[in-house]
Amino acid sequence: MEVSPETSAISTPGRARRADMKIGIIGAGNIGGNLTRRLTALGHDVSVANSRGPHTLKDLADETGATPVRAEEAARGAEIAVVTVPLKAVPDLPSGLFDGAADGLAVIDTGNYYPQRDGRIAGIEDEGLTESRWTARQIGPPVVKAFNGTYAQDLLDRHRPAGDPERMALPVAGDDEAAKRKVRDLIEELGFDTVDAGGIDDSWRQQPGTPVYGLRGGVDAVTRALAEASPERPEEFRG
Repeated sequence: MEVSPETSAISTPGRARRADMKIGIIGAGNIGGNLTRRLTALGHDVSVANSRGPHTLKDLADETGATPVRAEEAARGAEIAVVTVPLKAVPDLPSGLFDGAADGLAVIDTGNYYPQRDGRIAGIEDEGLTESRWTARQIGPPVVKAFNGTYAQDLLDRHRPAGDPERMALPVAGDDEAAKRKVRDLIEELGFDTVDAGGIDDSWRQQPGTPVYGLRGGVDAVTRALAEASPERPEEFRG
């Protein structure tokens, strides 16, 4: 796949803000916590869950107005669900996690495979699955890969209005074009441009160790970095 500015168009500045959405966040670590902060500040109805139970999320709920729930309740009625847990925890997520979600649910996968933390995952190492393809097989619905190479603090500090020369761009990969568009619109509302990184089988281009991973650049820089990626997994990210 070649990535070019023409095929990776960003949204037009001034796109009308869509109505507030119900969003479920599964995982309240650095990325999940800061997405909760930003999305509630934008007026979205956010439910947030972790593995330890709603009572452990009281401080985050008091700070943001988000609703702390059990994991199996997070996506009920949601138009977007964010799965932001370590890969090793993905197979242990509750069954029926997305039962009761809204029609057209988009599931965002923010995960990365770190063998030193997650142990060796054969599907990724031996079958050559991308990390998000493996995740989708565990949880059921298709996923959109986003935020996996984003510093959590940048969600709070580096958002900029459309057209700002310092506005960062984030790569977004997914097979379902409608779901990917929904996720890209949300990211652009958060204050970041987006670049279409292809389908989930192309999402190796934004996995750890690739040029775009952790890149704080605009659309052109992100587009170049995606094009320069190698499918060979770096040694430090092998189990």
